[in-house]
Amino acid sequence: MRLREMDERTTYLQQLQDDGGPVVLMNQFNVAPDDVERFLAVWAEDAAFMKQQPGFISTQLHRGTAGSTTFMNVAVWESARALGEAFRSPEFQNAVARYPDSAVAAPHVFKKVAVPGVCVA
Repeated sequence: MRLREMDERTTYLQQLQDDGGPVVLMNQFNVAPDDVERFLAVWAEDAAFMKQQPGFISTQLHRGTAGSTTFMNVAVWESARALGEAFRSPEFQNAVARYPDSAVAAPHVFKKVAVPGVCVA
């Protein structure tokens, strides 16, 4: 699996150093149609591992409609630092090799933004 940065100015690894409260990981995956089944199996194993890690709150995988092979993982963590510790663990790093070669991931960490009259942070 290859990693692609969502933001050229702020890398995913830089974001994992932040220690400022709850965060949402959004990770877009693009996969070749023939690799979808394998991708889903490996993602499920990784999600089960992450669920056991300190700081994990929740995760949900989404798939694009109309036959799309683009997926979006939305995971909530207590902090980017907790996510980073799980991401850097040898167990997770070894698991990355099991993803299909066609898989490209674009992970990025977000925080809620308050917009008056629309949403709260």
